[in-house]
Amino acid sequence: MILPIVAYGHPNLRKISLDITPEYEGLNELIANMYETMYYSSGVGLAAPQVNRQIRIFVIDATPYGKEHPEASTFKKAFINPRIVGEKGEEWAFNEGCLSIPDIHEDVLRPADVHIIYRDEQFIEHDEWYSGVIARVIQHEYDHLEGKLFVDKIHPLRKMMLKRKLNDISRGNIDVSYKMIFPQKKKY
Repeated sequence: MILPIVAYGHPNLRKISLDITPEYEGLNELIANMYETMYYSSGVGLAAPQVNRQIRIFVIDATPYGKEHPEASTFKKAFINPRIVGEKGEEWAFNEGCLSIPDIHEDVLRPADVHIIYRDEQFIEHDEWYSGVIARVIQHEYDHLEGKLFVDKIHPLRKMMLKRKLNDISRGNIDVSYKMIFPQKKKY
């Protein structure tokens, strides 16, 4: 099932997500729905807060980057209860976008390597290092679990220049090919 994506400005995108247990009801269905939603929306990653769930899960399918980044050509994985425990390497710029912030793409600096501990869909723990574009996608999706967005990492002047576009997204004044949940409008 394709789930609606939470738009920029929605308070749930700024909350820290919570760990889950193997008994989390509907976990496999949720993960399948997240993949389906990500593919339908032409994304390479999707975090649970983006589909209005405050839990520590994200899914990635980096295969669209496989041509330019061979390490990504077969990379598809779900991360449950992840914790980034280290980052290293020189920061490098990469043009990022986000399904919750449609039609905005900006260069973001992030370290080249990431050390992450997480559980897979069978709740088996993994302790792994990733590099390059895979590390980039992991860092981006992990930020969602911590209530952070890629626009928080761009230069303040550039963010100020994007203010009108960001406000339009939060008000629902955008045209996207997928269903979105917009922040509640204040009543006066």
